[in-house]
Amino acid sequence: MRLYLASTSPARRALLAQTGIEPVLVAPGVDEDAAVAAASAALGRDLTGPELVGLLAVAKADAVADARIAGSPVDGFVFGGDSAFEVDGVLYGKPHDPEVARERWRQMLAAGGGTLWSGHCVVDRRLDRGPDAALDSTTDRTGGAGRAGTVPPVRQVDPSGGGALGVAGHLGDVEPGGSTLVAAGDHVVAVDSAVLTFADDMDSEEIDAYVATGEPLEVAGAFTIDGRAAAYITRIDGAPSAVVGLSLPVLRSMLLRGFGVAWHDLWSL
Repeated sequence: MRLYLASTSPARRALLAQTGIEPVLVAPGVDEDAAVAAASAALGRDLTGPELVGLLAVAKADAVADARIAGSPVDGFVFGGDSAFEVDGVLYGKPHDPEVARERWRQMLAAGGGTLWSGHCVVDRRLDRGPDAALDSTTDRTGGAGRAGTVPPVRQVDPSGGGALGVAGHLGDVEPGGSTLVAAGDHVVAVDSAVLTFADDMDSEEIDAYVATGEPLEVAGAFTIDGRAAAYITRIDGAPSAVVGLSLPVLRSMLLRGFGVAWHDLWSL
């Protein structure tokens, strides 16, 4: 069974590969700034962290789901993801500029940490899927004991009732460190989060040295847990893979609870 990754992120591809899944990488070509600006204008306010990453995850997945790859339609599942880091109510995307990255690090260290929001969208584009492939619209599929710290149930929602945010408009409020999943037809959308604590003895020399590597310039929040910044992060409350850019436990539950597909069905054996 094929998984299309609506991203060219080496980190997301590596996460899937290390679990035995070799995705097909497809650049979604989404104008993220324009999508966020349009949604914000329609709502008359800034988007929350869960809203922003959910909106962009859906946009990326939809862009690839409706595309033709090497002249053929998509046949399998499409995953789109997005991340943003929130510090004291301010959302940080990719800094791009070294001075912006330095200032963000100064702010993050002053706050002591922040919340990494990770948006997920899975679209079912299996050409041979049957009429019962989607989640039953009359029930919630729990799929677990509901213990604290585990992935919550998938909630069935009306795809037309999310307003300017579409399906992502049903995600609702998500507590830092928590997650939520919703399903609408052939889409399952989720947000996971992790609360990070930074070292309290990092100085300006270390900030300058890290920024000079170029690593933080093109990643959300100006850091990567799977790179040089790992030494500066002292605690993670949440799935570590969500900080990299894709919550593996949440993706597994989206496939299992949303479509009845087991994780091992996607392994490249």
